[in-house]
Amino acid sequence: MTDTTPAPAPLPATVEDDRHGDIRVELVGEQRETLVVSGEGIPRVVLTRAPGTEVDDHILIGTRDPRRLTLTVDGRDAAIKPGKGKLRRRTYRVDVRCAGTAYRLVPDSIPSSRLTRNGKRIGDFSSVGGDRRVIAEWRDGAVVEPADAAIGYALAAAFGTGGQPMWMMAIEAVSEFLP
Repeated sequence: MTDTTPAPAPLPATVEDDRHGDIRVELVGEQRETLVVSGEGIPRVVLTRAPGTEVDDHILIGTRDPRRLTLTVDGRDAAIKPGKGKLRRRTYRVDVRCAGTAYRLVPDSIPSSRLTRNGKRIGDFSSVGGDRRVIAEWRDGAVVEPADAAIGYALAAAFGTGGQPMWMMAIEAVSEFLP
């Protein structure tokens, strides 16, 4: 007899942000298709994967297809466009347009990604292993609005951070073929 009971939902991850207090990141839904970021000092961000989407286990939210994702910030629709995630780090970027503001999370080292608001770097994010525990380091002197933090945490948790440089990936690919 096969057990068809769904696995229990993972517990929410809570991190303490030095500017915005406790921030909670959780996966919800029967198929863990919704990522919710919330906290007393930030607007609620909800990122949802469409039903029936083929799930990529390497991505916490399950897909990079913008047609299969919806994003709301404090109940308002926002546009999200993840890159395709190919060889170069830049292809792992995630762009969001919310209330006239453009955000981009893009890998800039092996462990971390930078968050920009309207082209200006405001912080760096790191997240290890898709466990929803995200660390933000805000740039000195940067004014970081609550929506900036909420969107940054959501993107870092949903899509991960960091990436290997192309030369390192090429070496790994070549080494696969060597005896």
